[in-house]
This record gives sequence, C-alpha cells and structure tokens, in this order.
Amino acid sequence: MKNLILLFSFFITFCIKAQIPALDNYNQVWTTQSTNSSESMPLGGGDIGMNIWVEKGDLYFYFSRSGTFDEHNTLLKLGRVRVSLSPNPFEGKEGFRQELKLKDGYILVGQNDTKIKLWVDVFKPIIHVDLESKNPLKMTASYESWRYQNRISKGKENNANSYKWAPQGDVVIFKDSIAFENNGLKFYHRNREQTVFNVAVKQQKMESVKDQMMNPIANLTFGGFMKGDNLKPDGTYLGKYQDTNFKGFNLTSIKPSKNHSLEIYLNTNQSDFSTWNNGLKSLVSSNKNNFKQAEKNTIKWWNTFWNRSFIFTQKNQSIEKDSVYQIGQNYQLFRYMLGCNAYGKYPTKFNGGLFTVDPVYTNKDLNFTPDFRNWGGGTMTAQNQRLVYFPMVKSGDFDMMKSQLDYYVSLQKNAELRSKVYWKHNGASFTEQLENFGLPNPAEYEWKRPADYDPGMEYNAWLEYEWDTVLEFCQMMLQQKEYAGENIQKYNQFIISCLRFFDEHYQYLAKQRGRKALDGNGKLVLFPGSGAETYKMTNNSNSTISALQVITESLLNLSTNELSKEDSEYLKSFQNRIPLLNFGQIENHKVLVPAKTWERINNSEVPQLYPVYPWGIYGVGKPDLETALNTWKYDSDAIKFRSHIGWKQDNIFSARLGLTEEAKKYNLLKMANSERRFPAFWGPGFDWVPDHNWGGSGMIGMQEMLLQEADGKIYLFPAWPKDWNVHFKLHAKQNTTIEAELINGEIKVLKVIPEERKKDIINLIGKSESEKIKLTITTKK
Repeated sequence: MKNLILLFSFFITFCIKAQIPALDNYNQVWTTQSTNSSESMPLGGGDIGMNIWVEKGDLYFYFSRSGTFDEHNTLLKLGRVRVSLSPNPFEGKEGFRQELKLKDGYILVGQNDTKIKLWVDVFKPIIHVDLESKNPLKMTASYESWRYQNRISKGKENNANSYKWAPQGDVVIFKDSIAFENNGLKFYHRNREQTVFNVAVKQQKMESVKDQMMNPIANLTFGGFMKGDNLKPDGTYLGKYQDTNFKGFNLTSIKPSKNHSLEIYLNTNQSDFSTWNNGLKSLVSSNKNNFKQAEKNTIKWWNTFWNRSFIFTQKNQSIEKDSVYQIGQNYQLFRYMLGCNAYGKYPTKFNGGLFTVDPVYTNKDLNFTPDFRNWGGGTMTAQNQRLVYFPMVKSGDFDMMKSQLDYYVSLQKNAELRSKVYWKHNGASFTEQLENFGLPNPAEYEWKRPADYDPGMEYNAWLEYEWDTVLEFCQMMLQQKEYAGENIQKYNQFIISCLRFFDEHYQYLAKQRGRKALDGNGKLVLFPGSGAETYKMTNNSNSTISALQVITESLLNLSTNELSKEDSEYLKSFQNRIPLLNFGQIENHKVLVPAKTWERINNSEVPQLYPVYPWGIYGVGKPDLETALNTWKYDSDAIKFRSHIGWKQDNIFSARLGLTEEAKKYNLLKMANSERRFPAFWGPGFDWVPDHNWGGSGMIGMQEMLLQEADGKIYLFPAWPKDWNVHFKLHAKQNTTIEAELINGEIKVLKVIPEERKKDIINLIGKSESEKIKLTITTKK
C-alpha cells in the first residue's frame, strides 16, 4: 500500500511538473508596498495607461492617454492621484496584497478587510477606483499636478519635446487649468496658438503650402473631470514628490462609508474650448449609471484578447520560475501593456508607451518632471516603432494595429507636399525621425545648415537619405489582408505613393548627376541611400531593394482586383526598375552585403540581414538559406554588433534562420525579467523605460522560434529547443490560427483553423541546420 501511495505521489508530481503554466500563473502579486513610482504596476484599457503603486500607506497612480501633445509636442501625463484612507488599512506590513489580474484586466489592492479595485473602461475614456471595506472609512482622493504653474524647460529636459537639443529661445511648459467644479475637479491643457508645427514649417521652407497641411496640435484640448458620489472639494496643498514640486487638490468623503467610488472622465478634442467642455459634460452625464455593464464589457474584451493569442512556456520537467518560465510570463505581460492602447488615436510610443514615471529612476541625473521621456513625445522614430507593431500580426491583434497604420495615412498629404515643394515630383516623402505632422524632427533636420543645402534633406549624418522605413508599415498594411483577409483598399494609394517617391526621386537625383535617369540595365540607381542608420551614403542598399521588391510584389498579388489598370501597369513597370540584391564573398562563402558600396558606418544595425527580417526573402523553407546563414556566421559587422539590448534584432534573425541554439540564447536574454519590480519594464536600452521596442522585438523573436511560413507551408518549431515545453496560439496567413502544445519534445495538442490547413503543417522540432537548409528542395518536390 505504501509503495502504491509513493508511486501515485510520484505520478501526481510528474504531471504537475510537466504542466505548462496558464495565464493566471503570470498574474503579478506583490505582498509588500512600493518604495516609489518606479515600483509601479501598469494598468489600462482603450487608450489610457496608468502606473499603480502603494507607498507609505497611500495608493498612488499616474495616468496618461494617447495623443495628449502640448505646444512643443511633449506627450504630457494627465496627472497623479493619491488616495488616502482613515483609519488607514495600509498602515501595517501584514496582509498587504497588490495583484494584476491579467485575464480580466484590472488591479486589486487589499489589506485588513479593505479592497480597492482599479480598472479602465476599454470602450469609453473613464478610469474607475472602487473601494469596499468591512468598516466605514473616510477617503481623500487628491489630484496632484506639477503643471499648476508655468515652467521653463531647460537643457536635456527638452529631449521630451520636439526641440530636443536645439530650442529656439525659452521653451515654456504652460500651466494647466485646474479648478473645483460641481463637487468634482476639472483639469485640462489647451494648446496656445504658437506651436512647434509653425516653427518646423517655417524652418523647413514649407510655408507656401502651410494652409494645406494637417496640423494635429492646433486647438488641441485634453484633460478631464474627477468625481465620486460621496466626495466634495476640500482645499489644496503644496508638496514635492521626488524632484518635482506640485499642487494637490483634495476631494474628501462627505461621510465615512464601507463603499467608495472614484471616477475620472477624460476628453481629448481638436476644437474650440466649448466643444471640448460640452463633450466632457456629456461623457459624465451619460455614463453615471452604466458602470456595471461597462465593467462586464471590459472584462469580456480582455477575455477575448487573451483567447486570441498566447505563448506559455516552461522548462522540461521544471516547475520553478526559471528563465524559460520568465520569457513566457514577460511575453504575456508586454502584450498586456500593448493592449492598454488598443484603440488610441496615436500608436503606442516605443520610448515608454503610456507607462513612464519620474525620470530619476531611469537616470539619476535627469531630475525632471514625470512628463519626461527621452527621444521626444510627438516624434515617431520608425525603426523603433515598427518593432512595437510587427508582433501584432502573429498575435492576431489586427484591430490594435490601426492606430499605427492610420497614423501614417493621415500624414500622406503632408509627405506628398514635401516632394512637390522641394523637388517638384510625386510620391510621399517620409523620414526616419518623423513628427506627428509628417515633417522631420526640427533638431534632427538641423538649424545650422549651409544656405544652399537641399531643404528637403535632413542635415544629419545618421538620418540623411533614410527614406525606406515607411515601407515596413506598408508591409503591415498588406499583412492585414494576407493574414486576416481584411479589405485594405484604403491603404493602396498610400502604398503606391510611397513606392512612387523612390521611383521619381532617384530618377530625379540621377538627372542631377548626368543625362540618364536609369543605369545601363534599366534599373534605378539608389544613390545616395542608407542601410538603416548604419551604412551611410550607400549605392543600392539591400534593405531598400528588399523593401521595394517585397512591397511591390505583395501589392500586385493581394490587390490586383482593387487597383486600376493604370496603377497595375505602373507597378509592373516600376517592378522592372528595382535593382537586384547585392552579394559578396567572405572566406569563399557567398553572403548578403549591406549595399553595392557605402562610404562609412554610423550605427550598429545589421541591414545586410533585413532580407531575412523583416522582408522574409530568406528563411526556413525558402531558397538559398545558406547565403543568409553565411551572412550571420561570417560578416564581421554582424558579429561585432550582436546584442539583445533594446531594438537589437539578433534574437529575430537567429530564429528566422532556424538557428535554435542562437535563438535560445538571444531570446532568453531579451525576454528575461527586467531590473525593475515589474518584470516587463525593460530599458532604457538605447531609448527609455519601459522600452517598448525591446519588448516588441522579444515578442517577434519568440513567435519566429515557434512558427514560420514559406511557399504555403507552415513550419512549427523552426528554432524551438526540444526541451522547452510550450503551449501557444498564433496566427498565420490565409486567416489561419495554430494552437499547439509541446511537452517533453512531443506535440500533444495541435488545432489548426481552418482544418484543411493541417496538411500544410511541417514539424521541425529537433531538426538540424542541414535538414532545414534542404527543406526548400524537399517541399517543392
């Protein structure tokens, strides 16, 4: 009997150990309070982000919203809230608990029979704080603002706005309007007439078409109203949090109660003030009795979100929260952070998203306000932004991608005006460091320029001639149809305009140099060009050639029926003018090179591997994989630049190439717990905390380890270690979803929808590099 019990116990233990974590395992639970705002948890929904923490017995949160750009294009936070209770249930150390409930999208804070639930309505811009207690409590909810007075922004603090290191005179951060009203508190920022848009238009000699240009920060008002049924105004106070002075505005309980609720209603509008104000009033009056249904709708949204896609990981025969456990956890946590800005008017920013806190916790020398982030607020750096949005393709979050894609479409007119004004040709001219009104960042454009320098060019060693990053967003537009079957007709003319720019601009440049617009083979001469920010003054950069080839072919394949005859014929003729890729030899091995020629190296990207990712010309199951593998193995720059930090893509390249050991190494490094209390607050890397292009590139790397496609075939586990247990659900082309469970090296579950695509599945778990090289020949047969 004793032996049977031991055997049974062993069997149960074995089953538990083999079990792959579920989403609830990844809930973050803290049993001690936080020291400061850097030890905060993210919360959000719709287009609102919050940082929640309990410090010295008080509950705090910062709150932010997509699109709150001031006159200087700083992405301003909307404020900080402090909740104090009396008698205070959070005074003692015993029994404290703060938990992020991923499945339902809320945070629960509790101690001594008191619970506070914080959640954000996904469908309406309303923040909810709901308190329940066994004993009646008095609550004071204080709105704290560091923008209660005008403030001069000096030195590095301007890196948070579009002036960066080159302010033109004093940069004044103008005070907000904050006042008690109707037993609540109204707060807002309304942009003054003079903005950085006007400054940039004049600087960049675009004044002749200014009245035709889209201006997203003119007449912009953003803010909100804070109230609770049992709250009334109770005076103001001055204070200092970390390095920043602030003014607090109290709303205090009319009487102690076992139940308290606090709501913050937010409104952002580009209109006259009365329209904004009426919109806010309407939001408050029309939603006060609908909270229970709104909460149900929000929970349902998060439940659907999690069911759509996931990756849960565990080491074979291990139940400890080891490094493999961490990458699954952090994949889920970062995807959750992206879900908090699912429906923002503006995309989630690579340099902190909606979750930045006091900057001294990222860099002790930057003792600025909580509005600070490095690399600007309204500046969208394309090479970084793409890594935030590309993982949404395989996670099936197509609805969330529209913020980023529609952002680019909104700038099409301004980008086309650039081409007309400067060079008198067609096509949308997009630069790498791009303002939210479609012009280059004024500091990167450079104020001290030679008088006769081309006004359409950035006078910048890193960014000159880097036009091609917009094409990665064109790729995402096309993938909406390729993966989800969506109607992408609204993107077709945008994509054609981006391609037309390269066609017409490089013919224009060739004619500046000589008589002929094309080379001897009838191809464009893409000179001067750029291989990312790294290889400068290139002739026929491989990253640009790959982009033009893939986008043109994909557009013709996917949108033939929606294109006019004229557009189709133009694209086919343009296709014939795109140069061929360039190759070289290293130690008698054929390799991809950055370009035909280049003059210098400025940064540490590896665009010679961009034909692998993002362009997918090379990869598992695709022709000539060996050439791409040689590039990874022998290119001295590719080896020298290798890293997992920030936007580095080596975890993606190695996965795409089927290099299991290398993919394992770099993805473990990339997706390990951050140095901060919340595991997915990585950074600063090259940017800021939390580093969203760090998390996005990590997500992509893990997806590519699990699932790749080539020539209609779906490759499972192309770079996944055999001894890593995993349960995942990812999306593939042709409206396909794949759910698989791998335990101890064997597939235990495989669900493919639609089922007829099951025949296209090829399992590569445990396959060698040489077997993967041979795949393209085998599958073709």
